[in-house]
Amino acid sequence: MKANRAAHGIATMCRVLGVSPSGYYAWQSRGPSARARHDEELREAIRAIHEASRGTYGVPRVHAELVAQGSRVSRKRVARLMREAGLAGVSRRRGVRTTCTDSSHRAAPDRVERQFQADAPDRIWVADITYVPTWAGFLYLAVVLDVFSRRVVGWSMANHLRTELVLNALNMALARRRPGQVIHHSDQGTQYTSLAFGKRCRETGVIPSTGSVGDCFDNAMAESFFATLECELIDRRSFRTQAEARMAIFEFLEGWYNTRRRHSALGYLSPNDFERAALTPSASPLAGETPPSSSIPRASAAMSKSADSRGRGPHKDILQESSAGQPQAPSEIIHHLPNPESPYLMRWSAPLHSRGLRGQNGRCYQHSGADRERY
Repeated sequence: MKANRAAHGIATMCRVLGVSPSGYYAWQSRGPSARARHDEELREAIRAIHEASRGTYGVPRVHAELVAQGSRVSRKRVARLMREAGLAGVSRRRGVRTTCTDSSHRAAPDRVERQFQADAPDRIWVADITYVPTWAGFLYLAVVLDVFSRRVVGWSMANHLRTELVLNALNMALARRRPGQVIHHSDQGTQYTSLAFGKRCRETGVIPSTGSVGDCFDNAMAESFFATLECELIDRRSFRTQAEARMAIFEFLEGWYNTRRRHSALGYLSPNDFERAALTPSASPLAGETPPSSSIPRASAAMSKSADSRGRGPHKDILQESSAGQPQAPSEIIHHLPNPESPYLMRWSAPLHSRGLRGQNGRCYQHSGADRERY
């Protein structure tokens, strides 16, 4: 009516539209409704959350953040406000092959069988390698994730794909977490089937495990993490130097993903908050929330096959057969770590020692690739 008032009278337009002139004039002088004002407040809060997430959060995580802040709002309303504001999450990219198998090296058996579930931290770790393009060439990133909380417990970056890349990531994970018996699951890349990596696993009591060749679902949790890293960081930036890429990845892993990023598989908690809630169920990981211990979700991969199709993974039986001794972390790796709040930070000085597994027959075994050598 306002746009056509120069051509038609207000009374005529009101009669055609079936409204009263007094109602039209009252609407003009009336301020925004309470819902409109609330929408504007929510829109500003959504913009702030989206900006704080570096433009990566979509509707589910923005909604979870609003609920954590005490807002009572439906997910559909958040979707409408984000659509009106032109805000959206991020998408994925196509990858480049970084896994090369070596038939001369015998790979370890698959001890996980796509059962990416753990009842406590440091039961199962998954590991993999990805690439980061820069103007100066590829930078390669190796990570180690804890299946329980999907926390990145170890990582390493280099401009090569030699075995020390994955060894450095494993050493960081060992120094940070100091596990007892942990299954290390990866693909059959030459780095993970090398003699040096197998020797390091034997020295630290780590049980190696590898998936089948050419099947990404056998290491689905690590692939899922790399998809998140790529769509939320790598695809959205162009790195001039490898040093610039290193700093950005470090800040993403330690300043965002582990500490603040809400994960859908963890009940929209960050990995650190999920571990804290699991270790101290009575403590509230978020402001204004006190989840009961029974409501804490268990981390699991969405791509896991059912127990009926592949059977229950054998990793629990292996953990029950393993010895109760604790490996000691190497004095040459890391003596202290920067986050004093982590329950897994300790100081060590003794060197690592070798440890075997004790089977049901009472004999000791030591892992070497896919075999167990009696000693």
